Amino acid sequence: MLVDSHCHLDGLNYDTIHTDLADVVNKATERGVSHLLSVSVTLPRFKTMIELIADFDNIHASCGVHPLNLEDEYEKLELLALASNDKVVAIGETGLDYFYSPENKDIQQASFRNHIQVAIELKKPLIIHTRGAVDDTIRILREEGAEKIGGVIHCFTESDAMAAAVLEMGFYISISGIVTFKSAKDLQAVVKTIPADRLLVETDSPYLAPVPYRGKENQPAYVRAVAEFVADLRGVSFAELAETTTENYFKLFNAKK
Repeated sequence: MLVDSHCHLDGLNYDTIHTDLADVVNKATERGVSHLLSVSVTLPRFKTMIELIADFDNIHASCGVHPLNLEDEYEKLELLALASNDKVVAIGETGLDYFYSPENKDIQQASFRNHIQVAIELKKPLIIHTRGAVDDTIRILREEGAEKIGGVIHCFTESDAMAAAVLEMGFYISISGIVTFKSAKDLQAVVKTIPADRLLVETDSPYLAPVPYRGKENQPAYVRAVAEFVADLRGVSFAELAETTTENYFKLFNAKK
């Protein structure tokens, strides 16, 4: 059994690739993927997403505003209210992205702090995106006491030093299809060192399809390719990797099977 710990189900192609969400879930099930975490990037899209997944007991949700989706202002109280939904097991995705959007650092940081505070209040872990902003990400996590609630650094592509810093705060690290790319040698080295009890796998669908699907739209079924690659990289069986990452998912997110 596998879990796709990070996908954007409201962003998949339901016109030519999938007939509907049930089709996506069936394709995942055929590959041994039993549960999915559908991740929010804006509050308006969250409202649509929560309706999309409402009838699927094996799909959990997060609620948050992505650092690259801060063009429209949102109210912290609205985030708090929406994230209180029983279907929501995590807050985010939130964080900092100075690679694509360095011009609004202050706005990103304020939003990041909002999410951490909401996560602590609701006792739901964080889903964190970070790119080109390692120092500020770690600093704000520490300043806001994020170790009280924990969470996951999703789609991890950073150094072993950052891995050590977030692991010390009790966070998990999630690996996407990027690890399968030929150019990902540094990441592959870090993945070998992550403690087994802090490791997750994800697709980040519809983005970042792993080898051998690179160039196609990603989907939750493809998390199996990520898991198989990571298992081989770490020198463990696929069955062991699948069992461990699944247990980690349910432990971190306190989600119902």
